[in-house]
Amino acid sequence: MTLLILGLLLWWAAHLFKRAAPDVRANLGDRGKGYVALALGAALVLMVIGYRGAEFMPVYTPLPGMGHANNTLMLISVFLFGVGGTKGTLYPKMRHPMLWGTVIWSVAHLLVNGDVASLVLFGGIGLWALVEMTVINRTPWQRPAPVRGIKGDAMNLVGTLVLFGLIAAIHIWLGYNPFLGNYG
Repeated sequence: MTLLILGLLLWWAAHLFKRAAPDVRANLGDRGKGYVALALGAALVLMVIGYRGAEFMPVYTPLPGMGHANNTLMLISVFLFGVGGTKGTLYPKMRHPMLWGTVIWSVAHLLVNGDVASLVLFGGIGLWALVEMTVINRTPWQRPAPVRGIKGDAMNLVGTLVLFGLIAAIHIWLGYNPFLGNYG
């Protein structure tokens, strides 16, 4: 659990560094991007090792049918992650699609995982996304111009389905089949 918490703290610190210490970050120049990327990579490794090594301590039992809800929410989450890259119809309408995707990812995983480590990991990342949006919203938003419209949405939908399949395959490979749990 210690590695999981350290990973979460490093994740939060690396993401909030630019806004919490803008002068320090600016003084680092392009090197700062590398340091942040390194910190985020280390955070991910710590979180994965910490989560997989954490003792299972149940807090609640997921309700029947939550597997379906999880998979539906995950499709929405993955779609939101692609909004900025494909620049479809949501792109100029939504300020934080990736962060909202992260919040939905967090909720989806909490619907099917009721143990302490899951509450720490998924709850901690979801809370980080909400805090990050609050911090970012302190600055004015320059609404982007529409770029690809429906073509971007179509590209995002195809990418979402491919990425969802890849994510499901990785989960199955790791022994966590997203199509078998909490479907009663």
